[in-house]
Amino acid sequence: MSEKFKYIRWFEELTIEDIPLVGGKNASLGEMYRELAAEGICVPNGFAITAEGYRHMLDKADAWAALHEALDTLNPDDVNDLARRARKARDIVYAAPLSEELEHEILRAFDQLQGQYDEELTVAVRSSATAEDLPTASFAGQQDTYLNVHGGQALLDACKRCFASLFTDRAIHYRVDQGFDHFKVSLSIGVMKMVRSDLASSGVMFSIDTESGFKDAIFITGAYGLGENVVQGSVDPDEFYVHKPTFEQGHRCVLRRSLGAKKIKMIYSEGRTREQTCNVVTSAEERSQFCLSAGEVLTLADYAIKIEKHYSAKANQPRPMDIEWAKDGLDGQLYIVQARPETVASQLSGTMLEQYELKQKAEAIVIGRAVGSKIAVGTAHVIKNVSQLNTFKPGEVLITDMTTPDWEPVMKTAAAIVTNRGGRTCHAAIIARELGVPAVIGCDNATETIKTGTTVTVSCAEGDAGKVYEGELSFDVNKTDLSGLKRPKTKIMLNLGNPELAFKLSFLPNDGVGLARMEFIITEFIKAHPMALIHPERIHDADEKATVKRLTRHYAQPEDFFIERLAEGVGTIAAAFYPKPVVVRMSDFKTNEYATLLGGRWFESDEANPMIGFRGASRYVHPDYKEGFALECRAMKRVREDMGLTNVILMIPFCRREQEAVRVLDYMAELGLKRGENGLEIYVMCEIPNNVIRIDAFSKLFDGFSIGSNDLTQLTLGVDRDSEILAEDFDERDPGVKEMIRMAVEGARRNGKHSGLCGQAPSDYPEMAEYLVEIGIDSMSLNPDTVLQTTQRILALEETIRERQPNY
Repeated sequence: MSEKFKYIRWFEELTIEDIPLVGGKNASLGEMYRELAAEGICVPNGFAITAEGYRHMLDKADAWAALHEALDTLNPDDVNDLARRARKARDIVYAAPLSEELEHEILRAFDQLQGQYDEELTVAVRSSATAEDLPTASFAGQQDTYLNVHGGQALLDACKRCFASLFTDRAIHYRVDQGFDHFKVSLSIGVMKMVRSDLASSGVMFSIDTESGFKDAIFITGAYGLGENVVQGSVDPDEFYVHKPTFEQGHRCVLRRSLGAKKIKMIYSEGRTREQTCNVVTSAEERSQFCLSAGEVLTLADYAIKIEKHYSAKANQPRPMDIEWAKDGLDGQLYIVQARPETVASQLSGTMLEQYELKQKAEAIVIGRAVGSKIAVGTAHVIKNVSQLNTFKPGEVLITDMTTPDWEPVMKTAAAIVTNRGGRTCHAAIIARELGVPAVIGCDNATETIKTGTTVTVSCAEGDAGKVYEGELSFDVNKTDLSGLKRPKTKIMLNLGNPELAFKLSFLPNDGVGLARMEFIITEFIKAHPMALIHPERIHDADEKATVKRLTRHYAQPEDFFIERLAEGVGTIAAAFYPKPVVVRMSDFKTNEYATLLGGRWFESDEANPMIGFRGASRYVHPDYKEGFALECRAMKRVREDMGLTNVILMIPFCRREQEAVRVLDYMAELGLKRGENGLEIYVMCEIPNNVIRIDAFSKLFDGFSIGSNDLTQLTLGVDRDSEILAEDFDERDPGVKEMIRMAVEGARRNGKHSGLCGQAPSDYPEMAEYLVEIGIDSMSLNPDTVLQTTQRILALEETIRERQPNY
């Protein structure tokens, strides 16, 4: 592309330093086309019409005075005034003719691009503002994009429309909010080969978790067809996570995936219509499958890591990135079509912790995906279309099908936002995140279920699921400055079962996870009894058997579904705290709890007292569950070896005798989980008096002990912890229980083994946490909501001990 142009720059001529000339989007495309192709990143070729070309066009048309007249006295908070003046400004720009010189250069460059590809080439025409995509302000979606543009005359018209879109309502309002002068921001246009994602899939990915700000994850979203639906929130996309540190160590594995509904896809329009694209309904088969293979997810993750590293090196500081990708259905290649700095999660302060907590329980009226972690209360206002926006009052909760950038002036005044459609990278999610407004996205039925004028509570503080409740529920907001918080000598770890909370909770001051519970993952994300997946023929209920078949239909073997889901749930928790230790307890359901799982009743017997019955280690080598335990072990092997999360420590619950321990450990070794190999440590729950009495013998078999204060109290006092009538007699602070705990801690220390406690006691009773410190326990594992208070209490106690014992 050696021919010289005045107003055209080819991507190969551009770098990220050229933002004043061609805007952020084009400068970034040029940077990647030049610098990252050698690293295997595919960027479609194209050219930029410079901002000078935009100014030249308006100079020739003498349009500046008219634009000043239209905009200088604008009231941006008056929706009607904004719409009227923005329309006038767009008309002025669109009426300005392209100069003969500019028009000629655009057509010549287009002709050369056709020469590189073919005469039937279609292009994407994309706006690129000269103030766009800065590290702290994203102009994404503020100006227009035109897809599938074919032929020179259509290209010229699309360029004029792009220039005019610098004055959309949303773009004008956003510039006012960000403090940019309308007349100092110019528009460049990118013209690039159209990637045929209409025949495949496309989406958005981030080199940071957008909800929590967790920096060690790649977050990828995708759906079938062109990418506008994902960006606009018209579709609920598939979601994927990849863990950066272990990926870079050579472990190629998807950390976690979530299937989106993907009800529609955008494709090219057939025949002569004004619109170049249209939406069609996806097939049931498409909706039931992921739009990307695992290999493609990992290719995109590789792209994201390389792009982030490149831009971070350029900036001399970490620079998480927001990246658009597209898969070409003709050549099967994955392309990067845009990359810009992520501007919300990356700007969060790491020293101030803000935690919202709902204080009342209620049944949610609608559920979607949570954006942010706040809670808000307000009066619901259902808005069906943009013409109703002027009726919306500040402080109300916006309920709508989906949002577009035109809605932003109203969105900034909302207490919360709830939509029927969209994923966590759609327009509504991006803007809500930027504004710090809680949003529940993709509820499907919000506009039908919630009525205008009703009071609602919108909660994004309960994990990935965002919930809307009827009425005003009370909640607390706790703010903690972590900048001066010291770490105690006693390790403070977390109790955690829900993978959806892991990234957010990793920001709490902690030394890892002392108890990661499998049971929550099995109940919420697998739902089926493992033996029912291995032996569906033993299920004698046709509906249950059909449900199992439907759950596992995309897996070669039904048990592969269990292994993948369990590995991804545990892996997410392990990745969130990596490289800190994460102690994962193998399953500890009781028979009555197992029986409630899908298909479970066909594999479990009725026990008079399941609490001290067929549970824990006794199940693992028993013929009735041995095959099920093998699935758990295969999942944990996948977490440690395939995912590379060797910070996972496995723990055996309710192990009554040494002989039982030996049988379980031998069976685990047969399944590839041998203590000591690949750094594998195996702990045992110290929750039966015999574990304490025989701690020297158990120490020869295990690497550490985690005291389960709930069961140890039950079995020391002879009190069924589920009994209501004996509830007052169940007390972990009983002198006998405390003596058992002291003996366990001293026994572990005597044998050079780790001692920890993962029961409720230190979370519920401050004096128990203090007692554990005094007897010298290595760690205690707490419920997340008690970590900060307990840490501060322990720091004070350790200081007191240090005054008495200088060598402490």
